Amino acid sequence: MRVVGLRLQTGQRVPEHRNALPLAVIVTQGVLHYSEGSQEGRARAGELVLINPGERHTYWAEEETAAYMIFSGLPGVRARPWSLRRRP
Repeated sequence: MRVVGLRLQTGQRVPEHRNALPLAVIVTQGVLHYSEGSQEGRARAGELVLINPGERHTYWAEEETAAYMIFSGLPGVRARPWSLRRRP
């Protein structure tokens, strides 16, 4: 697992890309706007965005925004998609 801090200034955008590993983004300040293909969304402070390996995505900020990106798994090891399942 690797944790990386992210800070975006107002109007800053990260170009569309893919990750080899599953990624969880936890927003700690502001609002993170994101796009996965044709779907757009936003996550506010305290919310979580899950991105599966290989999914094209981009994100941007319309106000100063901070988040932690948590990469799960090891490079070169077949990654499994995220799933949110309730335990019985």
